[in-house]
Amino acid sequence: MKMHLLRRWGLVAAGILVLPFALFATAPAAAEECSNRGDLDVGYCDNDGDLVADTPADSGKWLNPDTLIFSYTPVEDPSVYENVFTEFMEYLSQATGKKVKWYGAESYAAQVEAMRSGRLHVAGISTGPTVFGVNLAGYVPIAIMGKHDGRFGYKLQLITHKDTDITKVSDLKGRNVAHVTPSSNSGNQAPRALFKSLGVEPDKDYEVKYSGKHDNSIMGVANKDYEAAPVASSVLDRMHDKGVVNKDDLRIIWESKLFPTTSYGYVNNLHPDLQRQVTYAFLSFDWAGTALHEEFGKKSDRFISISFKDHWSDIRTIQKTNGTVYSQESLKGLKVKKKKKKKK
Repeated sequence: MKMHLLRRWGLVAAGILVLPFALFATAPAAAEECSNRGDLDVGYCDNDGDLVADTPADSGKWLNPDTLIFSYTPVEDPSVYENVFTEFMEYLSQATGKKVKWYGAESYAAQVEAMRSGRLHVAGISTGPTVFGVNLAGYVPIAIMGKHDGRFGYKLQLITHKDTDITKVSDLKGRNVAHVTPSSNSGNQAPRALFKSLGVEPDKDYEVKYSGKHDNSIMGVANKDYEAAPVASSVLDRMHDKGVVNKDDLRIIWESKLFPTTSYGYVNNLHPDLQRQVTYAFLSFDWAGTALHEEFGKKSDRFISISFKDHWSDIRTIQKTNGTVYSQESLKGLKVKKKKKKKK
């Protein structure tokens, strides 16, 4: 499948990736000494200043597994998205010569912990948790879903049921409002930073109730379990298109400017050859006729290259404004326990 693309990209990749290989091959032993760490956890270094963890200079620390573990951000049903990414995982397998296995993470924290422990190698991590992955697990974002002209992104939308009397952000005071998880950008971090300027402070003017996932927040509003919720426009659009919810039952009372969507990348200590192969697998994958295009085609039609330093600048600013600390303790705080269903 798509072997013609691999052959076509093989020559291109060889030319593009000669320089990175040379850099890895000639990295001086002194590079092991960390001259700059920034927000990265102990054990990671950012000597080149790109805000992500450098590849270890010591080749003995490189990962070269027989099977690559791939995971997509835990939004909606993990089993459904395993099918959506099946064709890409097959292509990734052909590009790397490795087996590729799906890991259905139940939470953002689970993804970060799996990558930090070496059990997850390639992943799609949601906007806000991307920063946690970078700083706590050595995650290196390289791509994002987008259009041929480089367009990408989603908005934070504040939604309520059409039957409520909530028409503006200030109406949230004293209401039953769902946020997603502590690390979620549109589902928590951005609202906390942006709602203050609109006259409402979460946890002060209303009690924050974490739902665990964007779809839980959206379904909660649709079913009137929550009076309002800040969510990602991309998830709301997808759920509407699938017929899971009807936008006509909801009211969008405020929305933000565009934010980057889920990032895709690999762990920093993956073997340099695998890093290059994973990168061009993402950037050369042809979406035409695939489940990925069927699922995301209205908003995106390919993976495009991104820079964590540039494209996540606003997200980092929002998290800094909220006093976010990237630590093992904060990672534990990303876990949201699921409510057990009562037996009838």
